[in-house]
Amino acid sequence: MEKSYDFVVVGAGSAGCALASRLSENARHRVLLVEAGPLDRSPLIDMPRGFGKLHQDPKHVWYYATEPEAGTGGQSETWIRGKTLGGSSAVNGMVYVRGQPQDYDALEAMGLPGWGWSTMSEYFRRMEDHVLGDDGVRGVGGPVGLGPHPVPSPACEAIIAGCVALGLPRRDDLNGTDQEGAGYFSHNIRSGRRVSAAKAFLRPAMKRRNLIVMADTQVEKILFDGQRAVGLRCRRNGVEEAVRARREVVICAGAIESPKLLQLSGIGPTAHLSALGIEVVFDSPLVGANMREHRNIKFSHRLAIPNSENRELNGLRLVANSLRYVATRTGVLSWGSHEMGAFFRAGAGAQRPDAELLMSPYTWRVTESGAAIDRFPGLHVLAYVLRPESRGSVMIRSADPAAAPTIRPNFLSAEYDRGVAVGVYRFLRRLLDQPALKAIIAEELEPGRLETEDEILDAYRHHGLCGYHAVGTCAMGADDDAVLDARLRVRGIAGLRVMDCSALPFVVAGNTNAPMMAMGLRAADMILEDNAH
Repeated sequence: MEKSYDFVVVGAGSAGCALASRLSENARHRVLLVEAGPLDRSPLIDMPRGFGKLHQDPKHVWYYATEPEAGTGGQSETWIRGKTLGGSSAVNGMVYVRGQPQDYDALEAMGLPGWGWSTMSEYFRRMEDHVLGDDGVRGVGGPVGLGPHPVPSPACEAIIAGCVALGLPRRDDLNGTDQEGAGYFSHNIRSGRRVSAAKAFLRPAMKRRNLIVMADTQVEKILFDGQRAVGLRCRRNGVEEAVRARREVVICAGAIESPKLLQLSGIGPTAHLSALGIEVVFDSPLVGANMREHRNIKFSHRLAIPNSENRELNGLRLVANSLRYVATRTGVLSWGSHEMGAFFRAGAGAQRPDAELLMSPYTWRVTESGAAIDRFPGLHVLAYVLRPESRGSVMIRSADPAAAPTIRPNFLSAEYDRGVAVGVYRFLRRLLDQPALKAIIAEELEPGRLETEDEILDAYRHHGLCGYHAVGTCAMGADDDAVLDARLRVRGIAGLRVMDCSALPFVVAGNTNAPMMAMGLRAADMILEDNAH
């Protein structure tokens, strides 16, 4: 079965939903959005704290195994990504972080015009609807409902007080032009419901007759006419289909699946593809390379006070909170993953924040059946180097589209990362030793008091966590060997672009959901400009 569209978009994640919505605003454009996962009908997607159960559901989540490496303590670890309309924005913790203005200006300084803060700040404002109102930086009236965590807690307040004692300002909004400080995170939650990219952008756009959404459809290959992308080969319900793109194919499948699809289609390192029997369409050596990812260190503490969320997420209280949520859309199940956070300087000579912490007043442990909430009161803190320089890779291991790729994180291989990571640990140690924290902490559970740099780095490697913010595997750049140019066009191929985390040459300072939605809107405008005639 062959069908024809003006624009074919692969992947209904944060960028893909925003991009497809914007492209379809013009009724003359026939747009197809292809998503491998199902429709976003699970009630656990709407419920903000439903992500804990979603992460254990292979129907809505992809599981990727990394290679055992020194940076992961010689062990393989599992990375998860969303598999439904909204992509990872349908299963994440909803922490909304724009990044620092300097990150976007750095893109322009790299020779990538159109991505600077003066431009991108307007895209953020356009899509936001923040309960704190328009202060010239925040936006109101947009499709993405936002607000800070609604209920202060003693543990959160103690962490904020500790940060203030260490010299950080308290912030009502951590998305100002100066990111440094501590306070409650904003979350993309409205009236107790998750605002995924699908809910914000795609669901309203699906009312348009010119936007077709094809869920439960796996894209196996990009189709070419010479050096031009002209469509896709897909598989749905076991049946192979071809779809044609009259204007462009736009890949928005994420930092793992986008390079995988390019490589399967013959765009990538010639030697690697040829060894797998794949016909090379264009030699692009950096497809799948240059991956950067956050590596968390985790601190967990048992509290001397009963005021934590542990008891609210266990037993009869969890049942009561579930009933409360169904009836009123309020309570602990209506909150995001981490209530408060801070951006701080951890590396020697840092001129702006180079580290982020995220905190919630509960503790959890990993069991054979997944994460489990402890029954005693506690708090945990995660923290990581904001802009890591270590570079990993994502490479296909087979010409079979169903085969999992080889993922090599290469955590902490860069000297810069190791230095800042040690600074992060020592900042957290000073923070948790502040009087405001000592007054409520009964016992430290992990990682313990570490003295030497080797001990600290060993804790990151053996007990650290992935940040789920991988970028760079199809990075744009001004150099001829970059996978994408400044307008996200795949070099060497006409009619083909990539827009998702893989397009970023480095991690913006924080979580990636908000930047991807804003960049998806910006990319759509670039596509419309380039196709205006």
